[in-house]
Order: sequence, then C-alpha cells, then structure tokens
Amino acid sequence: MKLSLRDSSGAEVGQIDVDDAVFGIEPNLPVVHQAHVAQLANRRRGTASTLTRSNHRSSTGKTRRQKGTGRARQGGASSPLRRGGAVAHGPHPRSYRQRLPRRMRRLAIRSMLSQRAAEGGLIVLDGESFEPRTQAVQRLLGDLGVQRSALLVTSQANDALKRGIRNLPAMHTCPADTLNVESLLAHDQIVMTEAAVRRAEALWGGERAGRRRAPAPLPSGSEANGKES
Repeated sequence: MKLSLRDSSGAEVGQIDVDDAVFGIEPNLPVVHQAHVAQLANRRRGTASTLTRSNHRSSTGKTRRQKGTGRARQGGASSPLRRGGAVAHGPHPRSYRQRLPRRMRRLAIRSMLSQRAAEGGLIVLDGESFEPRTQAVQRLLGDLGVQRSALLVTSQANDALKRGIRNLPAMHTCPADTLNVESLLAHDQIVMTEAAVRRAEALWGGERAGRRRAPAPLPSGSEANGKES
C-alpha cells in the first residue's frame, strides 16, 4: 500500500510504498486488548500488603464477656470487625505479570498501525531533524493537522525532539524500537518519520510477520534409531 509523505510545512510531497504486513492488515482487536491488559498488568508492582489476625500485634483476649451484657458478642482487638483491627481477605504481595507470546505482541502492534493508517490517523513525515524548541515543534504539529494528542515516532532516540515536546501536553515521542500498544492507544494520531516507517518494517514486517519458532533438532541418537527402524 501507499502512504502520503509530508514535509515540515504539512504539504504533501509524494507517496511511499509500505509493507502491507505492517500497515495494511485486518486489525485483530482481541489481540490488541490482550496485549494492552498484559502491558498494564506487568507495570503493577504488586507490593500492596495488609495485616491478618496472625500478624496483628494486639491482645488476643475478649474485650468483654460473652454473655450477660445484652450486647453483641465481641472478640479480641485484632478482629476485622473492630476499628484498627486486622483486614480480612486483604491484598498481599504478589506478581501480576502476564506472559504474552512474541508473535501476539507483534500482531498487536501491526494491528494498531494498520488501523491508524486505515482511518487516516497515521502521518508520515519527511526528515528527522527537529529544533529543540517547544514553539517550533508546536508549529510543526499544527501544520501537520494535529489537534488533540499525538505520538511522534523516530527511527532512533532524538534528544532535540524530546526537549521540544516535553512542555506540550498530550504530545509524546519515542523511537520505533520501543513502540508499544499502550502508546498507540493513548494518542489520537501517530506521526512517524520515513526512517521510522522503514525501521518498523524491519522489526515487524517481511518474514518476521509470520515467522514461527523453528522446531528443535532431534538428538543424534534419536536420528540414528529412526534410520535403523
């Protein structure tokens, strides 16, 4: 498929051919959702902790006698029913990590790029030289038609672009190697340089789009037994 190429003034200067396996597939939304949930879960630290009755330091004796008071039965001070007592069924340190196969991660990224390209939310920019000034980057985004939020993707980390965009709300930048589903979902438009497009094709296109893990070779003894049989 072809994508329009724009210059720094927002004018279309031509078209470039891109890999259909990266920018032209049918988006797999269930895989995108699974990848997004896994990424958010892997970010969780899992350090929340509460005290159970066995960990609570307080008296284990009853606060009042069982019968004869006319009031409800009451246990020790560590009871979860009392203020300042232990917590019943509270959180404890655990790992929330979810494992996602590599092919599913790649498919989720390719699905998001294809969806953005199909709905017109992907802009390809000619050149990777940026001024380290917020006003210059804001003018560039305005010329490109960016109104709400945008993610600027470059082929490599660009310090000048980072300095120019850090004071703009809802605008972020990242190299193509660190592109992820959450960043693609969090922004309305994606601005990629032509070099970033080629880097994305090298990472997730071509043979990598459908590559499976090669089967493990059989041990020499097993091959010999198979030939003899």
